[in-house]
Amino acid sequence: MRGAGSQARERRQAYLLVAPAVVVLAVVALYPVLAAIWLSLHRYILVFGERRFTGLENYAYLMGDVRFWSALGNTAYFTAVAVAVELLLAVPLALLLNRAFPGRGLLRASVLVPWAIPTVVSARLWAWMFNPDYGLINRLLGGAEINWLGAPGYALHAAILVDVWKTTPFVALLVLAGLQGIPEDLYKAARVDGASGWRQFRSITMPLLKPALLLAVLFRSLDAFRVFDAIYVLTEGGPANTTETLSIYAYKTLMRSGDFGYGSTLSVATFLCVVLLAVVWLRWLGREEGRR
Repeated sequence: MRGAGSQARERRQAYLLVAPAVVVLAVVALYPVLAAIWLSLHRYILVFGERRFTGLENYAYLMGDVRFWSALGNTAYFTAVAVAVELLLAVPLALLLNRAFPGRGLLRASVLVPWAIPTVVSARLWAWMFNPDYGLINRLLGGAEINWLGAPGYALHAAILVDVWKTTPFVALLVLAGLQGIPEDLYKAARVDGASGWRQFRSITMPLLKPALLLAVLFRSLDAFRVFDAIYVLTEGGPANTTETLSIYAYKTLMRSGDFGYGSTLSVATFLCVVLLAVVWLRWLGREEGRR
């Protein structure tokens, strides 16, 4: 057995090896969060050169800010609908990519093309397609005159469509990884017992795929809740703030209005919502893992 001195020396070496990474994380992640929290306790309007400590006044104002609650509702709706549709499309896509057939490698590579395109580029591409005058979407609908990005009833759903097109391949990739981890022997035994394809999917695939599905929902929910670039390129939060998310509202308050105090409050609120969402999903994942 190794002595206590040897174990303590190895522990110190481990701490020394980890220390640089901890310092980098503290600088690039922890410091901006603490700085935003500190700024959120101030009335800091850059244009007027005004900066004074106000405590929790910004947070009190936040609770009664109708625009904040509207942005929160838009963000929650965008996240729920986009992630649900992506999951519904990703499962059959992953099942297809998991099968053995000629050209499977080429299909897997082509499916990832939308995900590989930068978000701003894909959003600009879709903005042209949604154009009411010369856009491809209206032409495919027989020359319809729908203002996809300018009508309150269509704009948010158009943004959801863009997000679904771009990130469904990523979700399918996560689901495919889960499918690859299911032992083939289970399917062989089920076929010997006479189980149909639907019965195999319901009794083997879905139960064993559940952790991968929950992980995919976790990743996509956290990412979708912070959505900014795609919607900003498409609508900049309009029309009439119907596509304004928390990130866009915080950006406009910080960079356009120059209100660093309240803008930081909105940023902190967004951060807390993401943390709460992560905690809920992680607890659910932990509960499911415990049941297994």
